[in-house]
Amino acid sequence: MNYQAVLDMTPFGVAQAEKERRLLPYLSLLTERHREKCREYAGILNVLGYSREKAGELEKLEDLPMIPVSVFKESGLRSISGSEVFSTVKSSGTTGQQPSVISLDRMTAADQQKTLTAIAGDFVGNRRMPMLIIDSPDVLKDRNLYSARGAGIVGFSVFGTGRKYALNSDMSLNLEVIEAFLEQNKGERILLFGFTYLVWNYFCLALREKGLRLDINNGCLIHGGGWKKMKNEAVTEQEFRETLRRQTGIRQVHDYYGMAEQTGSIYMECRFGHLHASSYSEVITRRSYDFSPCEIGEKGIIQVISAAAQSYPGHSLLTEDEGIILGIDDCPCGRKGKYFKVAGRIAESEIRGCSDTYEG
Repeated sequence: MNYQAVLDMTPFGVAQAEKERRLLPYLSLLTERHREKCREYAGILNVLGYSREKAGELEKLEDLPMIPVSVFKESGLRSISGSEVFSTVKSSGTTGQQPSVISLDRMTAADQQKTLTAIAGDFVGNRRMPMLIIDSPDVLKDRNLYSARGAGIVGFSVFGTGRKYALNSDMSLNLEVIEAFLEQNKGERILLFGFTYLVWNYFCLALREKGLRLDINNGCLIHGGGWKKMKNEAVTEQEFRETLRRQTGIRQVHDYYGMAEQTGSIYMECRFGHLHASSYSEVITRRSYDFSPCEIGEKGIIQVISAAAQSYPGHSLLTEDEGIILGIDDCPCGRKGKYFKVAGRIAESEIRGCSDTYEG
């Protein structure tokens, strides 16, 4: 199996039918590789009734077996030996939940970085920009055990130069660093990156409370995660963007959907507010009562597929989120493939029900 052949596709230039034709054989072989290398995963496939014979009969990506993302919170499944582990990524986790721990070998870590670079580069360009990270440098203290936040910072740093952190260790604004950074890069296009809740709570609101407005009209913000907390505080996406614009002047904003369990395979938001599946990944929505695929426009549980999950069997995961597929190959932005929106977390009872189905 050669993941480079997958990466040779342009990130958003391949129509859905052609993408499925090219990805399906690779993902079928990847499933069998994980079956051979991970005893626990082989047991899950047996429970699901997914035999080796079925692997050769798959017709669509939606026919691939999937496992609930919660499995990685309970057991660190991996398809490599302990000596092959190059780094691990730890999910942020919902309050009260055990985080996932994902094991990466050197090749998988490199391929996931290449995947992220190809996807995000289609939205922000490949020219490196001065980068302001809306976080504290403390998040990267243990470089062998990245949190989801740390992995995001490291991943997107490939687009940045002269990287500076906007927050102190106590998450307060480091105005001295911010003002010096903006002065030094006056007139330059600037990249800002941070997790949504941190950008809102410790950057936007902190600036507003201090009565400060920064001049970052030429800035581009990439942010992701944290919308559950935002919705709990009744903060809408429109309010987030308008407050950001008032306090900084930033107009180019790209949200993204992604998770530690499939690092690199992110779903970026285009200028029309649509999240896009790349040529290297897929999104499927499923009905909660029988896991059958939803129609376009029908809300269902999100399944994500990533061809880059090679060192662990996380290539086909049923998430704990709901979403709606909005269309295929016809987004006004011109990108091919599926585009969708996330509706929020599914009810806790449904999450348990999904897990029971796979464990029973």
